Amino acid sequence: MTCAPVVLFVYNRPWHVRQTVLALQRNTLAKESDLFIFSDAAAHDGALPGVREVREYIETITGFNSVTIVTREKNLGLSNSIISGVTDILAERERIIVLEDDLVCAPFFLEYMNKALDLYVNEEHVISIHGYNYPVSRSLPETFFLRGADCWGWGTWRRGWRLFERDGSRLLEGLRDQCLTKQFDFNGSYPFTRMLQKQVAGKIDSWAVRWYASAFLNDMLTLYPGKSLVRNIGNDGTGTNVGSVDFFGNSISEFSVGIQKIPIAEDQISRKEIERYFRSIRIKRILGRINHYINYFVPR
Repeated sequence: MTCAPVVLFVYNRPWHVRQTVLALQRNTLAKESDLFIFSDAAAHDGALPGVREVREYIETITGFNSVTIVTREKNLGLSNSIISGVTDILAERERIIVLEDDLVCAPFFLEYMNKALDLYVNEEHVISIHGYNYPVSRSLPETFFLRGADCWGWGTWRRGWRLFERDGSRLLEGLRDQCLTKQFDFNGSYPFTRMLQKQVAGKIDSWAVRWYASAFLNDMLTLYPGKSLVRNIGNDGTGTNVGSVDFFGNSISEFSVGIQKIPIAEDQISRKEIERYFRSIRIKRILGRINHYINYFVPR
């Protein structure tokens, strides 16, 4: 089995970075993996102390086959940092595993990712491997495919990243021309098209929605685990594009994932379950807003 380089993107959250690295170090394949860390520069004076502390910490990291640190002299922003970093690594390597500084993984995350990257390397219809899965209420298969791509602990090959389209307006036009916006939004259950519109308008800085749209328009598939191997600890208001939310699950699987070849086709049952989940969190958000207004306007 070939161990793909692990690429970690960090900014100004020292505690989050430590948790991410500690979890990675507990992986059985950590010592066989090359770790590349891209550290973005501060966007403003307020971010400087956090950036400095992060950079001091990453200089001390051990437990991997090698550790390479790339420190940016100017702030690139989240999207440009990830896009350029992934592009640079895949210019030299054939495959990659990508994490951001708020993703805590299970001890067998690297084993799952590397085995799946090996297994599907020659399947042109498979664009990526993903480590996170949504906390749906029903059991899903050990692994399954969905159309598109995702962003919380993922891996791909050089051939897959070649399909990434930076221009969000082209992606949006393609979705509309092919009448795919409803399907792109999981049958209208989650506003991915609106996210892409906001990216095009410069209201959010999202590479992830463009990665999803690039894969979706090319009718490509991503492999998911039935139970999540990644937990996002950044939904606490400290992230770039997300506020303080707790809809996406805080637990990760206690068991390794059995990797074996499955039919290269989207799993419609799993897709329906995730669609149901998206609708449920939409209701929770609406109820949350109602409670907020009640608490604000009704005297106690």
